[in-house]
Amino acid sequence: MATLRDLKKRIKAIRNTQKITKAMKMVAAAKLRKVQDRMLNFRPYAFRIREIVSDLSMAVEREAHPILTVRPRKTIELLVITSDKGLCGAFNANILRFASQQIAELKREGFEISLSTVGKKAFDYFTRRGFNIRSSWVGLSGKVSYDSAKEIARDIIEGYINERFDEVRLTFNEFKSLISQRLVSLKILPVEGLEEGNSNEEQASTSGGSFLYEPSIETVFERLLPRYIEIQVFRALLESSAAEEAARMAAMENATKNCEDLVQRVTLRANKLRQEGITKELMDIVGGVEALRKATG
Repeated sequence: MATLRDLKKRIKAIRNTQKITKAMKMVAAAKLRKVQDRMLNFRPYAFRIREIVSDLSMAVEREAHPILTVRPRKTIELLVITSDKGLCGAFNANILRFASQQIAELKREGFEISLSTVGKKAFDYFTRRGFNIRSSWVGLSGKVSYDSAKEIARDIIEGYINERFDEVRLTFNEFKSLISQRLVSLKILPVEGLEEGNSNEEQASTSGGSFLYEPSIETVFERLLPRYIEIQVFRALLESSAAEEAARMAAMENATKNCEDLVQRVTLRANKLRQEGITKELMDIVGGVEALRKATG
């Protein structure tokens, strides 16, 4: 049974942990403000580029660019984006479960899976389960840059041109609010018209021939298509980063509250134990006085 001294030590340890979780919440909040501003400012640009590329894809021949070619689907590339670190609640568990369900469904349909990962959590998860990971990137959590997106996009484009896979999907957490994220599977290759069910921002406008292009649609498309892949990857990285920091802030807030609840429960136990000690001492004193009275009487 724990002694009063043990309980006091436990309360002190919990208080120290509470200070750490509170500090981590503040750090996550500061990081979230920065990445959220970047993400929200970049979203309209990414959606508009997708609209334009979708519009162009319906106005040019499929042979106009190597990554525009549509092939019979045999192998599907999944790029799963997670964080490098934990302590962010169910952020990583949700996206990994979602990706695993996708893989299982695609395999049941007869497709082969090519898997790439961003983030140490995804790499470790799929490596432990025996998956052959084609490409992986770590160290991007909190350090999302357009150069990193370009590197990933270059790898995807090269793999598609060399026919290592016939379709590419990005799997990531999309930031919705401070307390919620949306699991997204976004097909970026081959480029096609916008599908039904996309967000309102993506459905804002386009139909073939709604824009005028100079010097020609083919020239613009050839320059724009690789940039489109980079932009979609960069948006996914920003969305995932913002969702990660929001999840970490919420997790640390909950941890801080739990520490306070635990301190109250342990303090109550300590008070009861101290009261029992006082009661026992009083009974010993009363018993001693009574024994002394009988001895002298």
